Formats: sequence, structure tokens, C-alpha cells
Amino acid sequence: MRYSSVRRWFSRVPMLLAIAALGFTPMGLALAQGSLAPPSPSGLTVTPVFEGWYRNKDGSFSLSFGYYNRNTEEQMDVPIGSDNFVTPGAPNQGQPSSFAPRRHWGVFALVVPANFGTKQVVWTVKDRGQTFTIAGSLKPDWEIDAVEGEASSNNTPPALRFTAEGPEGRGPLGVTASPLRTRVGTPLSLSVMVTDDARTKAPVDLTWFKHQGPGTVTFSAPTNRLAPTGGTGTTTATFSRAGDYRIRVRANDLSAMTAGHAQCCWTNGFLLVTVTP
Repeated sequence: MRYSSVRRWFSRVPMLLAIAALGFTPMGLALAQGSLAPPSPSGLTVTPVFEGWYRNKDGSFSLSFGYYNRNTEEQMDVPIGSDNFVTPGAPNQGQPSSFAPRRHWGVFALVVPANFGTKQVVWTVKDRGQTFTIAGSLKPDWEIDAVEGEASSNNTPPALRFTAEGPEGRGPLGVTASPLRTRVGTPLSLSVMVTDDARTKAPVDLTWFKHQGPGTVTFSAPTNRLAPTGGTGTTTATFSRAGDYRIRVRANDLSAMTAGHAQCCWTNGFLLVTVTP
């Protein structure tokens, strides 16, 4: 029998609530004291979350991470470096430095080799005087099988590519485009091609995010709605400051991220942009 990650997640809900109420943060859980506090527009913290892992066709594994920005309105920025880093390895391993309000599932993934075994990857975020760490590992209970087909519908995530001849990606790891360049204040055209199995019969919704970068990014169309079978989504991005940016586009084939923890239903695409004065 094939068990979905949805079922496993819901089986942990009572345990998670009890732990949160006590203010404990065991390995693998991004819960901290105050996480059940009333929502506020601003002034609260952001914490990293380990979503789980899934198998890649080449034998490697992807560790999926998200975050919880407890604010209902405040967009938080924690620059990559001493306050936002991944270990072991380089501090910047594709994690976000810009955090939109509320809970966001599977915003990036890290690939680990087939012989990774019992080792861990740790993401640390420091904000508002607090330090939050979360460890990703290959513990069996955290396997995500919904990327290969959600249990109730056999739905799989949309497939993204940035050029007709370019690579295709599905799931949290997604696909990354070739680097782009633009100037401060000059709109940059962005597009992504999407195909989907249409099993949910819902439109494919695209949402564009600033994922990393030193300034504000303004999108002419922050969202696109495509047919259930996909299509091409387009927007323009205008950058307020020079520097290196990473833009994320999420293609979701449900009308809302109501099943976010299942990771059955969306794919990330990333665009690297260098902005000059």
C-alpha cells in the first residue's frame, strides 16, 4: 500500500500542537515558543521549516524547505550571510532571503547524494534577536511521495521550462533559468512555459516572488492564471537597487495552497538576475 505524505502529516498534528504549546523545538520541526500567538501585521519572527525529502531519478535525494513568517502583512528580509546560512557548505545554497507573510511550503530544495545516509543539512535564520535552526535529513517518516502522484487523485506537479529547448523541472527543486541582466528601473520581461496533467481540472496559477536580492522587485503581473493543461506565463520585473537577485515563480495546479504540506501540486522555477546601476 502506498502512503501519501498528506496522511503522515495529519497524523502528526496533535503531537505538533502539543509540542508548540510547550515551546519545544525538536529536530525536524520549525516550531518555537509563541508560534500559536495571535496573528499580527508586523513585528513577529520568521522561522525555517523542513518539509521532507524525495527521491530523484539519478539516485540522489532532494531535501525540501519552506518557512513561516508569522506576520500577516510584513515582508521580511534576512540577507544571506551570518544571519541566514546553510551548513555544511557555502552559506548561500538557494534559500530565500525575502520572506512573504504567513506559511510558505517547499520554497527551495537541496540535492544530496545517494550515499548521504544519516547526515544532516541545517538551515539557520536569525531575526529579531532570536536564532532558529532546522535540520533536513533522510529519516523515513519524512519521505514525500506525493511528488510522484498525490494518493487520492494521482495528481503530479506542473512541469516548468524557461525555453523550448531547455531543461524541465517538477516539484520543489524545480528548474533554474540561464542568468539574465538588466538595469535599475528598467523593466525586465520574464516568461515561463508550463505543462500539466490537468488531473485536478483546476487552472494552473503562477505566482512571482522576490526570492533573494538587496532591493525591492515590482512585478507588472504578480500572478498569472493558465489553463488546466498549462500555457505560458509572463510578467515584467523592475528592480530598485543594483545587485544579484533570484526570482522564484511557483506554478500550482490547485486553486489555493490548501494542500501545501502534500507537495503534490506545485513546482518552483528560479531566475538569476544581475542588476546594474
